[in-house]
Amino acid sequence: MVLENPVQPFLDWFLGGLSNWGAGPLFVVTLLVLALGSILVGLLVSIILYGPIKGGERVYTVVRNGLAEMFYWSPRRVSAIARLAVQEAFRKRVLVAIVVFSILLLFAGWFLQSENDPAKIYFSFVLTATAYMGVFIGLLLSVFSLPDDFKSKTIYTIVTKPVRAGDIILGRILGFAFVGTVLLLIMGVISYIFVKGSLNHSHQLDLAVMQDVTDADGEVVATIPQFTTFDNDHRHEIQVADDGGLIAAFAQGHEHQVLQDGDKLTVSPPLSTMRARVPKYGTIMFRDPNGNPVAKGVSVGKEWKYRSFIQGGSQSAAIWTFDDIDESLLVANSRDETKFLPLELIVRVFRTYKADIETPIQGSIQLRNPETDLKSRIEFFSARDDYIDSQYFPRKLTDSDNNPIDLLDDLVSKDGQLEVVVQCVDRAQYFGFAMADCFIRRPDASPLVNFAKAMVSIWVQMVIVISIAVAASALLTGPIALMLTSSLVLLGYYKEFFVSVARTTAEGGGPIESLVRLVTHMNLTSPFPNEKDRFEIQAMKIIDKDVIGTCMQGIANILPDFSQFNGSSYVASGFDIPWPLVGQQLLTCLAFVIGATLIGYFFLRNREVAR
Repeated sequence: MVLENPVQPFLDWFLGGLSNWGAGPLFVVTLLVLALGSILVGLLVSIILYGPIKGGERVYTVVRNGLAEMFYWSPRRVSAIARLAVQEAFRKRVLVAIVVFSILLLFAGWFLQSENDPAKIYFSFVLTATAYMGVFIGLLLSVFSLPDDFKSKTIYTIVTKPVRAGDIILGRILGFAFVGTVLLLIMGVISYIFVKGSLNHSHQLDLAVMQDVTDADGEVVATIPQFTTFDNDHRHEIQVADDGGLIAAFAQGHEHQVLQDGDKLTVSPPLSTMRARVPKYGTIMFRDPNGNPVAKGVSVGKEWKYRSFIQGGSQSAAIWTFDDIDESLLVANSRDETKFLPLELIVRVFRTYKADIETPIQGSIQLRNPETDLKSRIEFFSARDDYIDSQYFPRKLTDSDNNPIDLLDDLVSKDGQLEVVVQCVDRAQYFGFAMADCFIRRPDASPLVNFAKAMVSIWVQMVIVISIAVAASALLTGPIALMLTSSLVLLGYYKEFFVSVARTTAEGGGPIESLVRLVTHMNLTSPFPNEKDRFEIQAMKIIDKDVIGTCMQGIANILPDFSQFNGSSYVASGFDIPWPLVGQQLLTCLAFVIGATLIGYFFLRNREVAR
């Protein structure tokens, strides 16, 4: 799984450091900036409508009363407004979305067949569809609510009651969030049943092709089928497991057991189609083809720099260092209680010549003590591109000279560190690795709970969109609020690119420079002729970076980063979503709800309502 930014522990993320702003202090500053921004917008609108003196007086009155009202909000009034929002949503027949979603899943199975890992395709589809539908429903419900009340004059009935503006905004947010929560719960249950039912299938043994099973002396001890029947677009090869039983070997992301009842052999339902791996990550470094330590591997010309590559047939290697290695990380074999260290490895293969593309590239892996440089015996494996390969190292093994050693006593250093060294054996071929491509596998978490955590991520996105839409609709008309909220959501999905444009680090430069290159049909990387000696070019770059870029970075600081709320990649890849990440998402959601309530309050108080 791609993990560009490792998940920080919750307290480290929240508190940060004195030199590095943590999320907690940053949220406080962000809320203050949002509140001041809403006051400035209200002041500008009031000056345009009433002139500088009367407009300034109105804004002063709103701010003075608002600071006092912050301490007198009423849960009873907020819940009453929330109930009205719920009733309004159901009057708009919002449950039709469930019917549309169900029809979408009914036909989705026709187009979601995969030869590799169908679970990844199914989970990606249902979670992505749920996320988009949740955001779309939340946006349409909330963005037209207050403008419709102004248009129908019902808002005047509400404000004549002892209801404060903050109660109206927060009540709307909570009411629409409740409706969205109900819809997401229904869609989540339907999605989970759909995926589980789609992955469940059965095979029979194909008796047309048989194979002999021999013992260590080459004597035939049994004759078994070679394959299962071809069902659900695939079949499995029958193999003898380590414990002497039969298994239907790994294919399409799963395997089956072959059960024996007397002389009758049957194939079990699929195993491990839904996983929630809990990885223990280490740090990574590389060795160049001459064996010298380097921070990065070889570049093979790929634009995406997430992975570095090691050259085959040389001393080039990728080396992971794991901390806190002890017996709690070992797992026991169910047959003889032998202890193993479970390692999993993801390899991206880059071929310099194709030859037989079906032939796997050979690699080697061994364990090493970082203090004594003692190494285990080299184990060879066949690398399949972008596939999770499991490696199990027993506690009792041999070193590179075939002397018996103990994994924990001899290969783990005194401070609990262990190194994993991986090399590419085939000459002129390359292996690509990143930090998250090798990990120690802890006991799996619950796939159902993991799916629920992904739904929480989707819920956070929906609530943030509802909060922004309600705050925007307190000042703007429905269509304008829809355009503004949609623009902020779109920028939130591409926040990283937006920031790179603001900092002029994106290809093509800043906004003005990109426009000039577009109009003049100039490519993104070529410098302008005599760039350093032309005043207009230097002025353009200064305006891009120091004027427009500063404004864009200010907007980026309050943009929700929707790419960080996507749990579908974890679930689809079979990895557990870390609880610290869930905590970060929920706290971010709370900050946006509070900030949107403050902004909406000042917007609504500055708007022409009966007071």
